[in-house]
Amino acid sequence: FGSLTGLGFCYSITKGPENATVLAGSEARFNCTVSAGWKVIIWLSKGSPVLTVTSSQGSLETTERFTSHNYTSGDQFTSELIIHNTQLSDSGRVECSIQQPSDNNFAFLSVQVNGSLLIKNSTLTVKENQTVEIVCEALGWAPAPDIAWMRNDSLLDKSSFVTHQSPGSHGLHNALSTLTLTPRDTELLTCLADIEALPSPQTATVTLIFDNSATENAYSEDSSSTWVVVVAVVFSFLGIVLLIVVVVVAVRCC
Repeated sequence: FGSLTGLGFCYSITKGPENATVLAGSEARFNCTVSAGWKVIIWLSKGSPVLTVTSSQGSLETTERFTSHNYTSGDQFTSELIIHNTQLSDSGRVECSIQQPSDNNFAFLSVQVNGSLLIKNSTLTVKENQTVEIVCEALGWAPAPDIAWMRNDSLLDKSSFVTHQSPGSHGLHNALSTLTLTPRDTELLTCLADIEALPSPQTATVTLIFDNSATENAYSEDSSSTWVVVVAVVFSFLGIVLLIVVVVVAVRCC
């Protein structure tokens, strides 16, 4: 290919590759479009050649992880590099070279990892005026996810929870988010973790069951006390009436 450079071919890259963000295990695709007269296109990943395309022989693939599709439109040619089963280690510069001085185009590949998300208890029973802490654990992410909370269908303010991030193994990240609140009724709480490559946030939920039995017991006790007072008043009244009747009868008999 070094001999091709010195021949002075008059062709150039008309549109280079664009940045891409993908989830680990998926495909990443990059396009490089060159003008008529091109002879060779070399794709490089992080500075190392991974695939070559020539006008005479087409794609020269050396590994199954790096393949290409080629397209011709008018007098322009487009080479599409496909990186299969992307790994976190693939993140970095992806370059399209046509062996012309100062005519390389590059983009950046960001491979992200969707880790796990967990709230240990799926249900939790709380009593009136009881303050609880709900812990949401995100493990094995790259980069560290953004954490948010929802109460039923409404997003909670960030002041109601605290999130701590920490490094994990193999370049991954962990996050621990603690939500503090005092429930007023049975509620559904949702922890959301998000990174750019995810089409929608990953979620974990817990149902808070509001236990108002203490209030009901207090009401029952109050009702019982009220009935005791009523019965006592009634019997006292009847006793007074009976006493009056006895006195009247005794007076008349005398």
